[in-house]
Amino acid sequence: MSSRFLMITPEDGKDVLKCLAAPARLAILELLHARGPLNVNDIADVLDLPQSTTSTHLNQMEEAGLVRTEILKARKGSQKICHAVHDEIVLTFSGPAKTADEAIEVAMPVGLYSGYDVAAPCGMCSHDGIIGYLDSPDTFLAPERMKAGLLWFTRGYVDYQFPNNARIKGADIKELELLLELSSEVPGTSDNWPSDITLSINGKSIAIWTSPGDFGDHRGKYTPDWWKLRGSQYGVLKSFRVTAGGTFIDGVRVSDTCLDDLDLLEHRSIRLRIEVPEKAEHPGGINIFGRGFGNYDQDIILRLKI
Repeated sequence: MSSRFLMITPEDGKDVLKCLAAPARLAILELLHARGPLNVNDIADVLDLPQSTTSTHLNQMEEAGLVRTEILKARKGSQKICHAVHDEIVLTFSGPAKTADEAIEVAMPVGLYSGYDVAAPCGMCSHDGIIGYLDSPDTFLAPERMKAGLLWFTRGYVDYQFPNNARIKGADIKELELLLELSSEVPGTSDNWPSDITLSINGKSIAIWTSPGDFGDHRGKYTPDWWKLRGSQYGVLKSFRVTAGGTFIDGVRVSDTCLDDLDLLEHRSIRLRIEVPEKAEHPGGINIFGRGFGNYDQDIILRLKI
């Protein structure tokens, strides 16, 4: 299944926040989620609002990207059908942290994905316990996902939407780096279980890294005691770096994809997809480790050198 998420920051989400400040618009969104697509008259009737007021609210919501409309034929002319665009809207206050080497860094919790489409076996857990139900993709909708320190799936992807703080600052990006702890995923563990993991930015594939296995020979440094040893314990901390001269994994050049290919200054956000494609040569699943799990107590790090 595929689900629709929107992540905003105070800087790039002002129109959405302003739109959501009106109780009537929140009621419209709740109604569309509860009943599915409705026409303007039905919305007005259910919420006991004037038709003209309802139309005004919907126009403002459509401009903010919260609803979409389509015109369909009706018995008498046509009717406007309204759809909710997002299943979930997340406001994040992850701000930039400027480091000494002129870099802007944002840490993204592994559970704060903006969309997903995964296949079982799959699941997630926090440092305190399992989240939702194991091997149910629907669990990836659970609000508790925000606390996840480990998530895994066999096929599919998770998307993350980072604020493009360099664009907000009006600064040129000289280099983009992603740091994250990864491993393959197999029932139990296996040091010899290769998996081709693809990373894409703004819809452009930057690199494929083949994880050698799913590691369980000893407990991860930060993996909690309640997590049994027969489960994935830790991964490999990988650096994916995109420069003007190509893409590098741990300092080794792996592709010609360069910064210009990512159109970074054209978008208010930087969209990361982490994927195990169905047709991968080694479709061995994935574990993504975050805070409270594995050998590195960190979230997914995006670093922009400016």
